[in-house]
Amino acid sequence: QVQLVESGGGLVQPGRSLRLSCTASGTIFSVNVMAWHRQAPGKQRELVADISSGGHANYADSVKGRFTISRDNAKNTVYLQLNSLKPEDTAVYYCYAHVLTGTLPYRNYWGQGTQVTVSS
Repeated sequence: QVQLVESGGGLVQPGRSLRLSCTASGTIFSVNVMAWHRQAPGKQRELVADISSGGHANYADSVKGRFTISRDNAKNTVYLQLNSLKPEDTAVYYCYAHVLTGTLPYRNYWGQGTQVTVSS
């Protein structure tokens, strides 16, 4: 069993910053891709950014230049630095990890979500 626990969400004014963290725990042999998705009210969940175990990152066009994803493989932790926040960034942010718990195949795991609200 694998759990993903997120932290770092909250209410912030436009232009300010937040840092989200997500740690995977449990029976983990290897973690492949880790990612952050978000879902705003009335909208579909969308990929914000993902990062490979080797550190290669991809970003949604809407967050390029403002958000930075990183990870600490030794801690099975992924981070998302959110800078220059805009009201349209308001959403529940979900952590994702592609995990090998023992025998193949890798499986997908999701965190419970953390609310980010950008408002003056």
